[in-house]
Amino acid sequence: MINEATPRSTDDLTTLDSFLEGQGMREEFQAVAIKEVLAWQLEQAMAAEGLSQVALAKRMKTSPAQVRRLLNPKDGNVTLATLQKAAEMVGRKVRLELI
Repeated sequence: MINEATPRSTDDLTTLDSFLEGQGMREEFQAVAIKEVLAWQLEQAMAAEGLSQVALAKRMKTSPAQVRRLLNPKDGNVTLATLQKAAEMVGRKVRLELI
């Protein structure tokens, strides 16, 4: 016998932002999402330049471990100065805006 699904009301649906806010996790998830996008963009620029993490580290005059941290979305301890330097080394700029 096939059970028919009970129609659900949309009254109890919520947005992801509302859900995360209710869980007290919105800011943390938003920060990780921003870092993921920046890391992805940097990786794409590195690929376009044919740069490995080691090569980027040499250009930045830093360690490969620092570049790994920069590319790790879970590591939020990256300064804007480091991000700007990495962007410059791959021919890009960092643009920030408040919306």
